[in-house]
Amino acid sequence: MIRFDSVSETCLMVHLADEIDLSLTPLVGRLASQLQADFPHQLIEIVPSYTSILIHFHPDKITERLLRERISLCHHQWQDKPLTTVGKSIELPVYYHPDVGPDLIPLAEAKGLSVDEVIALHSKQTYTVCAIGFAPGFAFLASVDEAIAMPRHAEPRLSLAPGSVGIANRQTAVYPAQSPGGWQIIGNCPKPLFNPEREPMTPFNVGDQVCFQPVDRSTFKSLGGKIWPHWK
Repeated sequence: MIRFDSVSETCLMVHLADEIDLSLTPLVGRLASQLQADFPHQLIEIVPSYTSILIHFHPDKITERLLRERISLCHHQWQDKPLTTVGKSIELPVYYHPDVGPDLIPLAEAKGLSVDEVIALHSKQTYTVCAIGFAPGFAFLASVDEAIAMPRHAEPRLSLAPGSVGIANRQTAVYPAQSPGGWQIIGNCPKPLFNPEREPMTPFNVGDQVCFQPVDRSTFKSLGGKIWPHWK
């Protein structure tokens, strides 16, 4: 059952479910895209997530009531129809190596796997973008194979390299910029994933499909990758 919360005079939260369900991702993505198309000048920002959408709007250009009515209509029309993922496919190069993935060997040992098996299990999956947040361009991807799922570190590192590829339970992600972080880092993606001067600023949208392509050290460097000397 759809539920609305008035977060503020300019923000509306739309709840599509109370528990995470990846089958909802196409609906979340389609609804966010539809609202952007319907109200390109009335909305300031749309933030889709696993089971909800936060809508920041211009109160002098559109009322919350109109937003609720439009969302309810779309939900009613779509909820009983099968929605396939409409997002684009994205392939990201990843260099899996302890030099850029300090948790690669510890994770393999904890799971009773070889490093090659961890790499194969991580790179064979096609992941769905379920949410974008934490940092600009940071896409939460699901779902990681249970065989390599690991919780976050109890104490996050103070600084992670741009492009760090991490695992947190059954989620994976690429840190688009240098930042603190507690995920299990197993590799690095040399492709820039956030540029505030580019439109769009990030390649990701909720519902997109992402896969990782292992590359060797020379290819990693030729694509602009750097070995990070500052793990903390």
